[in-house]
Amino acid sequence: MKSDIILRVIAKLLMPFTLIFALYVQFHGDFGPGGGFQAGVIAAAAVVFYSIIFGLEAGRRLVPGWVVEKVLATGVLVYAVTGLAGIALGGNYLDYFVLDADPVTGQHRGIFWVEVGVALTVSGVMIKLFYMFAGRSREPEDA
Repeated sequence: MKSDIILRVIAKLLMPFTLIFALYVQFHGDFGPGGGFQAGVIAAAAVVFYSIIFGLEAGRRLVPGWVVEKVLATGVLVYAVTGLAGIALGGNYLDYFVLDADPVTGQHRGIFWVEVGVALTVSGVMIKLFYMFAGRSREPEDA
């Protein structure tokens, strides 16, 4: 697929819209269907799509493995810190209502940050899995 100019142009046109849609799903998740998991998968799908069209090495140049691992770890950290903030402010782990003077606003903030952590973790895991499976060498079949 590397030599197909039509696919390459369409991929470059679709990538920004795919990432914007991932952000829309992330931020709309508080008010309707969607959220961190879906946004993370959509963002990872954009990177996978790019890697399929332009080649695995081009995908790894776009989003290097060390960046993927940092994003993955940051997502877990954001999730954990949000939970620990509830404890620090006098509630239980992942008690969102203590994150603000108004319990409803606290719930909204807590859910938002947990969903950000989930989106980062899911996108990192999906990209890492793709890199691992796409980069493995094929064993010759024994005849």
